[in-house]
Amino acid sequence: MITKVNRQLNEGPKIQKEQELVTKMIRIYCKKKHHHKGFCEECQELNEYALKRLAYCKFGEVKPACAKCPVHCYKPDYRQRIKGVMRFSGPWMLLYHPIESIRHIPLPNKLRK
Repeated sequence: MITKVNRQLNEGPKIQKEQELVTKMIRIYCKKKHHHKGFCEECQELNEYALKRLAYCKFGEVKPACAKCPVHCYKPDYRQRIKGVMRFSGPWMLLYHPIESIRHIPLPNKLRK
């Protein structure tokens, strides 16, 4: 017997910022790799999947960075794809979106307060 778990949609400010950031990273990737101004079909699918996973993240507003998360909610093929996007787009974020990229850099524990 399979039971369906109803999760509440996360719409807090941290989740929204994460969604904006991942969309920007996928857009950079698609522009540079696939030469599209918007999204190609493949990147649109990945973006929709990533936004959905963030919206239903069980940690909500207290979520850690996806790389440090104890729960891997992405299917393995999507996980590989988003890792490739982030690896490629990360350095470009400094050029295209410098403030967001600096905000996204995790601080050491002694600097957090």
